[in-house]
This record gives sequence, structure tokens and C-alpha cells, in this order.
Amino acid sequence: MDTSFSTREQPRLLKELTEFLSIPSISALPAHAADCRRAAAWLVNDLRRLGCPVVDLLEGRGHPVVWAESPPVPGAPTLLIYGHYDVQPVDPVSDWLSPPFEATVRDGKLFARGTADDKGQVFCLLRAYEAIRDAEGRPPLNVHFLFEGEEECGGHVLDDLIGAEPERVKADAALVCDMSYYAPGMPAVYTALRGMCYAEITVRTLQRDLHSGTYGGVAPNALETLVRLLSDLKDENGKINIPKLYKSVIPPSKAELKDWERLPFRKREYLREEVTATALTGLKKYSVFERTWALPTFEIHGIRGGFVGEGAKTVIPATATAKVSLRLVPGLPFAQVAKWLERAARAAAPKHAKVEVTILHGGDPVQVDVDHPAFAVLDAAFEEVAGKRAV
Repeated sequence: MDTSFSTREQPRLLKELTEFLSIPSISALPAHAADCRRAAAWLVNDLRRLGCPVVDLLEGRGHPVVWAESPPVPGAPTLLIYGHYDVQPVDPVSDWLSPPFEATVRDGKLFARGTADDKGQVFCLLRAYEAIRDAEGRPPLNVHFLFEGEEECGGHVLDDLIGAEPERVKADAALVCDMSYYAPGMPAVYTALRGMCYAEITVRTLQRDLHSGTYGGVAPNALETLVRLLSDLKDENGKINIPKLYKSVIPPSKAELKDWERLPFRKREYLREEVTATALTGLKKYSVFERTWALPTFEIHGIRGGFVGEGAKTVIPATATAKVSLRLVPGLPFAQVAKWLERAARAAAPKHAKVEVTILHGGDPVQVDVDHPAFAVLDAAFEEVAGKRAV
């Protein structure tokens, strides 16, 4: 991108980005459905302003997808740019130093929900496209834009669209700008991404809640049963007890492992500044990179059941639910792991408990061929702008 463009246009760019960030497009909350549509409309208007002859708002069973095409450049390659305009919920708001949807500059950085995931990156890609156009508004290659509004909530609109119209995603390369440098001054290209299997596990042990003063000691407690079940699915050492899971993993190559070993990594700083804990957990015989990049995970995100209000209520809960997810690596397709999870959860439950596993959403792991010519183009761009190739 021409740096003179960003320097010359900085006041305008900051104003436009601030406007985009001010839209509370929280896809997971139904109360913000209209805001998600406003964010999509902002993109539609911007793409039209940039001279795209094709700009469509594609409807489906959820928040709409924004699709656009640059003026055609016959004989040139096609780049597909993907991003998302939706953001995560902002709770707890009390932890924010400034309002989440009022972009605020502090120490030369812009703070607001979506600045780094993914509105900020979407905006940068749009302005990079604006900067490389010629005097007639034509880019040097064909560019297609695909922006969705359900990346943060696991919606189905994009799956439906690609399933019905797969030709939309045919391109020479796809650019997804939704991650970070490996470290300051060290650009990175992400060549693999763990997949996801997100589910709710519900346990029922009674027909109704009971009083512990009358039935405590004999009535099976759903929360207790659920906690024991979860503990069986993943032991204290971090091992996931789902049959076939680890045997199916395709491990990283020796060359990849050697590359990881060469990356700068300070465990104490990582623990203190990123993890913000006093110890790391998981399978200790594997490195931190292997645990976070090359092995499946099982995490508990929340548990509900019984009484959690102020004061005391001596209830024996009849039902309890946990939200859990597995991160998936090569060799672990989402559909197969979903079946294994359901089977393992039922096997871990006692006979007196009824277990229901509801798969909410998921996706397969992805691994990209780093020998593709697009990587050479990226390296050249990083060397020109950042002074070094990507890791």
C-alpha cells in the first residue's frame, strides 16, 4: 500500500474507521440484529463509493452477507478478500477504560470493540484497495469481497451461500486478515487454523428440583453429575478422554517443529503478560506451540443449573448444562469429532442420568500449502513495508 496515501488521508481514514466501529454489530445478541444490518449497509455504501460495479446484500437465515466485485481486469488473477463485520459481546462493560463503541486513541493506539477483530482489518483492506486503483478507478487484478456478519456466533448464512453458489469463492488466492503479527516487528502468515466443535452437554437426574433438607444424601444432583462427567472427559493433566481422538491427529512435520523452535519465545513473559496466570496447564511433554497449534483441546466455557442468585436456596438441581468446545487439528474433521464427543459424554454418565449433547456449531481444521505462489507475493510485500519476510 502506498504509504503516502495513508499519511495524506489519515484524518479522513480515522473518521471513517471511527464511524464503522461505532456500530454495535454484536451478532450473538438478537437485540443487535438491526445494528448488524447497519454495519452491512455501511460496507455496501463504501464498496459502491469505491466504484465496484457489483455490490450485493445477500440475505439468508441470519445476518446478511456483503458481496462485491471490482471492475473486471481480463487475464489478471482473482483475489478473494474475506472478513466479518460482526463483533463479540462487550460484557463486562465495567472492565472497559472507555466505552466499547466509542473509538478512543490512547498511546497511539485505537481502542474499541472490533478494532482488531475484524472491523479494523476489513477497513484496512478496503483502503488498501482504494490506494492501489489507477486514475480510472481500476485495480491491477480482479478483487472479490466477501464480508459476513456471523463469524462470531457460528451462523449458517455463509455455509448456505457457499453450498448453493460455490463459484463465488473460486479465486487464485483468498486473503483473510483476522490475526496478528507473531511479535512486534515480526510479520506472520497463518498457514493452519484449528477447527471447532462447540456443544452443550445437558444432564438430567430428576424430574424436578428437590429440597436438600429432605432429599439430600439420596437424590442425584445434576450439577454434581455434570461436573464428574466433565472431569472424566478431560483429566487433571489435560488429557482428553475421547476414544480415537489423539490417534487420528496428523502431527506437524519435523521441518515445522524446527521452525517453531527458532521462533523467539519467552515463557515467563508469555505466562505473565498473555496468559495472566501463575502456571501453564496441559500435556507437559509437549511444547507450548504444540499444545496451542498442533493438538486438540477441550475447554469448558460455562455451566448453568441450580440456584446462582443472591442469598441461599437449598436446591438439588434436576438439570445442569455446560457449554464446551474442542479445537480441532488436522486429522480431526468436525462431523466425526461431534459424534465421538456425544458418544464419550453418554459413556461417562452414570446410568441414573440422562445426557443430551447438542452440537451448536463447528468447522474443520485448515492447513494451507505454503509452496503456493501467493506466499512469495506476501513475502515481497512484507519485505517492502516491514523490512522482513513473514514467519
